[in-house]
Amino acid sequence: MAKKTSATKSGSSTESPDTPFGDALRAGEGTDLGAIDPRSTPGFDGDKAAGQEALADLSDEVSHLQERFYAEAKGGGQRSVLLVVQGMDTAGKGGIMRHVVGAVDPQGVQIHVFKQPTAEEKKHPFLWRIRNALPEPGVIGVFDRSHYEDVLIVRVHDLVPRAQWSRRYGQINTFEKAVADKGTTIIKVMLHISKDEQKARLTERLERPDKHWKFNPGDIDERGHWAEYQEAYQAVIDRTSTDVAPWYVVPADRKWYARLAVMNLLKEHLTDLDPQWPEADFDVLAEQARLRKS
Repeated sequence: MAKKTSATKSGSSTESPDTPFGDALRAGEGTDLGAIDPRSTPGFDGDKAAGQEALADLSDEVSHLQERFYAEAKGGGQRSVLLVVQGMDTAGKGGIMRHVVGAVDPQGVQIHVFKQPTAEEKKHPFLWRIRNALPEPGVIGVFDRSHYEDVLIVRVHDLVPRAQWSRRYGQINTFEKAVADKGTTIIKVMLHISKDEQKARLTERLERPDKHWKFNPGDIDERGHWAEYQEAYQAVIDRTSTDVAPWYVVPADRKWYARLAVMNLLKEHLTDLDPQWPEADFDVLAEQARLRKS
């Protein structure tokens, strides 16, 4: 059920045939986060049931692509994929890890959750720990939060001088270009949730004992900085959505849609990479003959 839409600068949609999710969600010059409806479903015109069915159907296809990608590296391939997932608290990063990343073979995935820097990490430039976590050839690396925390929470809470964090946009662009030039395809996803939906999800976590473990009292404190975070995310989109590492703004009020969108982004990028099975480094016919005699 592909919707015939494409994202405009304001985040609304216009009719165009068979728009891929990547085109529908890609942030470009003039993208306005405030104009993008967090409950919208760019690239898809089905309901929740149809979306869940589509996600299930995609799992096998993405898993097959990922297996080929992993095998290609065993034959000497040097390419990798980096999926960066950012969003406000409760935006659905955990669901992406379970329902999208969890659909592929774990041996071909590396997940890194970036929290407050350790004492050792603070001794180095902010990108040091990111470089150390980049995916190996054939691997899909996933960043649950990332180097963008250093221009988001750091900016909102004035953790370093403005002159320092403002330089980081350019440093990030330079870093990501170098990473892409070495063969890593970068997919940056911003899960775009509304303040009302976040409140509803936090309320559920407080009302259900089985979700208390997910609740962090600090999340309510961070809600007091909602406007500042939106401003910081807008600056990230404006200054770091580049040709080699574009941002994709995924409306996230509907969890099922966000998962479907990220799965499609992963599928589209892997399809474009067109990974190939490596050729055997042994004589297949000779080994078949040996096996028959064994």
